[in-house]
Amino acid sequence: MAAEIVNPRSDSASDSTDQDGGAEPLDSFDPAFALHRGGKMAVQATVPIRDKDDLSLAYTPGVARVCTAIAEQPDLVNDYTWKSSVVAVVTDGTAVLGLGDIGPEASLPVMEGKAILFKQFGGVDAVPIALACTGVDEIVETVVRLAPSFGGVNLEDISAPRCFEIERKLQERLDIPVFHDDQHGTAVVTLAALRNAARLSRREIGQLRAVISGAGAAGVAIAKMLVEAGIGDVALADRKGIISADRDDLTAVKREVAGFTNKAGLKGTLEDALAGADVFIGVSGGTVPEEAVASMAEGAFVFAMANPNPEVHPDVAHKYAAVVATGRSDFPNQINNVLAFPGIFAGALQVRASRITEGMKIAAAEALASVVGDDLAADYVIPSPFDERVAPAVTAAVAAAARAEGVARR
Repeated sequence: MAAEIVNPRSDSASDSTDQDGGAEPLDSFDPAFALHRGGKMAVQATVPIRDKDDLSLAYTPGVARVCTAIAEQPDLVNDYTWKSSVVAVVTDGTAVLGLGDIGPEASLPVMEGKAILFKQFGGVDAVPIALACTGVDEIVETVVRLAPSFGGVNLEDISAPRCFEIERKLQERLDIPVFHDDQHGTAVVTLAALRNAARLSRREIGQLRAVISGAGAAGVAIAKMLVEAGIGDVALADRKGIISADRDDLTAVKREVAGFTNKAGLKGTLEDALAGADVFIGVSGGTVPEEAVASMAEGAFVFAMANPNPEVHPDVAHKYAAVVATGRSDFPNQINNVLAFPGIFAGALQVRASRITEGMKIAAAEALASVVGDDLAADYVIPSPFDERVAPAVTAAVAAAARAEGVARR
């Protein structure tokens, strides 16, 4: 039986942050430091060790029989250890939330937080692993060597464009799910919200033209998923303007994106792309001028997801858009990855999937959208992370899709 990762709480703390966001202790009480003191998680045994008989079974000599059985039949590791129920949350600390490249140690509070979200919202045990290396091959080799201990790998807060290559290489070398949540979790939740926005406006997703601001990890993944889901057309814009096949300054990833987006052949700036567009998806930060939002099609959808400052403030977006979503919890329709990754991994682990396919991600998005049901409204196109129906719906859909696509092993 597996050890269970639990979320301890400390009763005492007196540290605080200084006014510049640093870690200098102050006399005043800081609830964030209080919650983090001693760490946010620990490992707890799921079997009791009350006497010498328990000890002899849990460790030597009894454990030897289990080890021998696994050596003879390696798949038994999934039945007699925690492997099939635990995920590695791996980072190099180079793109941590809004903090940027802060290094492995400073990234640990975020990775611990991610791990307890896995447990709280999906019942999945997860272990934070912060790596003191940033080279693509170094990271890949390290994760490959750690993989025998885990049923899946969640890549987290690794800067683009390295994140694309790291994920691709790991998927090629490992027979367990590898999932970069900054890409795919965001894409799944975005697609779910877009499906419901389209349903609310009685339109099909194939009738929509979308514009994405940002061609990093999230923007590229969202574009791929929207195309896979049948979007009418989608164009991405980076700092230099609309991504099109005739640009000679594109990275390899952006060249790939140019091959399946922007069917209309748009050129120019983000503002040029927004004229007449049905959907704006912001994952880049910065500010979109109000006049550009006003130029969108009637009944447009504005998903301004940058944190803490959306590309378009909701008060401005509501003047022109039928549906507005952000990445913030203090506005309706929060696009939050926690709606996706716990259930996606729970479903993949449940059937021992060898990978997470595009079909499994789309199934997750459809299941997430379905939770809203008949309560659909302009301010409710995506459920709350605390809606207890979310994880079971996503888990079941992902498991079923894995079986349908032939990647399930039980």
